[in-house]
Amino acid sequence: MKMNSLGRTGIEVSAYCLGSMTFGTQTPESEAHAQIDMALDGGINFVDAAEMYPVNPLKHENVGRTEEIIGNWFATSGRRGDVVLATKHSGEGFMGARNGAPISSATIPEAVEGSLKRLQTDHIDLYQFHWPNRGSYMFRKNWTYDPSTQNRAETLAHIQDALGALQREVDKGRIRAFGLSNESAWGTAQWLRASDDTGGPRAATIQNEYSLLCRMYDTDLAELSVNEDVGLLAFSPLAAGLLTGKYQHGAIPEASRMSIVDNLGGRRTPRVFDAVDAYLAIAQRHGLDPIHMALAFTVQRPFLASTIFGATRLAQLEHILAGTDLRLSDEVMAEINDAHHSHPMPY
Repeated sequence: MKMNSLGRTGIEVSAYCLGSMTFGTQTPESEAHAQIDMALDGGINFVDAAEMYPVNPLKHENVGRTEEIIGNWFATSGRRGDVVLATKHSGEGFMGARNGAPISSATIPEAVEGSLKRLQTDHIDLYQFHWPNRGSYMFRKNWTYDPSTQNRAETLAHIQDALGALQREVDKGRIRAFGLSNESAWGTAQWLRASDDTGGPRAATIQNEYSLLCRMYDTDLAELSVNEDVGLLAFSPLAAGLLTGKYQHGAIPEASRMSIVDNLGGRRTPRVFDAVDAYLAIAQRHGLDPIHMALAFTVQRPFLASTIFGATRLAQLEHILAGTDLRLSDEVMAEINDAHHSHPMPY
């Protein structure tokens, strides 16, 4: 398994990361524990969670359940030291935690404490802010997001306030490193500048959506990642299952994500299935499994720290692990870029 550094932290993580957002809904606890065991046996040392998980569907009564399941695994396995653990502080407007309060020095200690208790651990390796207080281009909001309403002074003051609180958590030993999520190039640059100027942990990673179908990261953020040592943690590298091909020709498999969330968070559009067909054809021409190809593409990007995949069932995880050593040829990568030019921004 290829290993990468989390920014400048010295923390090494596997290029593939086990996502956990279905632990407690689509994935029962016993199978979630088996997944963590299998992932570790397969060379993965990185597990990503969030205080708001599980989702699909997101329900108030389930908030925090994923962290509890992971914590129970730590307690029964005794293998906390084998895992690099990431989790997230929910952003403004999430009513399942702190009545939707924005991220601040007041909320950070409470959120960290809650995650630590549910996870049954004394530290979090990578603590991430799930989305910015000021809003985000992510989740298809890039089509309509208007930054003209932002207050720059308030944003910069918030960054300094939050960094001070994060540093106190670092000093207590409760978090080791800090990461962003659903962030922009400008936002990330301000976090980096503030940590350089006034102290506080330097942002090590950005967890944004990235896949063959969603390549917004390829421009400004890619340049920032490479030059500033802020690695991408790619979420939805299989585009919520679209890139597996299982939804082609109107198919909606039982218990699949589309059977629960019919538009796949805005990813199901009239153009997306033609784009998927183009990538499935590349895989077929080269004798590649389309799932392995889609994940390998993300891993080979020069800004990638780790690609976060989810597996509802144990068999899906086993299938993914069989392809983690795949490296795509220059020919395949060129065909992928041609398909991207023909099917840009399909959702």
